Amino acid sequence: MASFNPVKIFSGSQSTYLAEKIAHYYGKDLGGYTCRHFSDGEMSPSFEESVRGCDVFLIQSTPPPGDNLLELLLMVDAARRASAHYVTVVIPYFGYARQDRKDKPRVSIAAKLVANMLEASGADRLMTIDLHAGQIQGFFDFPVDHLEGTSVFVPYIKSLNLENLVIASPDVGGANRARTFAKHFNADIVLCDKHRKRANEIASMQVIGDVEGANVVLVDDLIDTGGTMCKAAQIILEKGAQSVRAVCTHPVMSGKAHENIANSVLEELVVADTLPMKQTNDKIRVLSVAELFAKAIGRIRDHESISSLFIKN
Repeated sequence: MASFNPVKIFSGSQSTYLAEKIAHYYGKDLGGYTCRHFSDGEMSPSFEESVRGCDVFLIQSTPPPGDNLLELLLMVDAARRASAHYVTVVIPYFGYARQDRKDKPRVSIAAKLVANMLEASGADRLMTIDLHAGQIQGFFDFPVDHLEGTSVFVPYIKSLNLENLVIASPDVGGANRARTFAKHFNADIVLCDKHRKRANEIASMQVIGDVEGANVVLVDDLIDTGGTMCKAAQIILEKGAQSVRAVCTHPVMSGKAHENIANSVLEELVVADTLPMKQTNDKIRVLSVAELFAKAIGRIRDHESISSLFIKN
């Protein structure tokens, strides 16, 4: 039976550009919210309307995580103390997801710590899209709605009518992601095996698979500096590919990312609007996931299946 609790959607300071579109597709205005800052940098979030008995959705991507993650935690606490009925945190880009395990001694598992903090703040549910590692869902002791970027990317790639399509992963760790994407096109996959000297710096890379004469689409969950993606595209083209383009859900785009993409051999980079684009780039096409999130919010409200939003193979 559908819920009769009013739905209210609020945006943190970082994600207003996306939250406004989500609220529009849902059919509501964003709720009133302000975040005051003290002179020493402390934040004081405040809802400007009642949330008592409401199903509250709080939208905020994490980067830069120091401020935005803390603001989201404070928003959850404020909603709880204002007697909200149910609090769902909508985190389009879930930061710290790359730190999901101990890959060397004496390091933290930051993704688990973030999960603990969200639970401690009083959140009832998480909605996100294309986590860096799907197993992060297991870090939470409450429901996680993990949406898939394929819902917006697959129709776009199909519209290009590319012949001899091959799906590629820029690293071996993304093999499952590439295979899942390839199933929608009945396409082959190839892998790029990379070795890093240190974070964001690649020592070597080689292509596993045949790309001769193919139109290749590189698939990843995020693009940070763009170094891996651009090097993979260059090597794939040198191996005889006809064209190379890339699809990445989260445009982190730090450092010289825009310069790297602009100077690369990529035909285009297709990203979602989970993070705001800080500058324009002729090679980057942005597809919106706002309608997808709005539909998911509606299904949560009506206690309907989220998986019905996924594209079937």
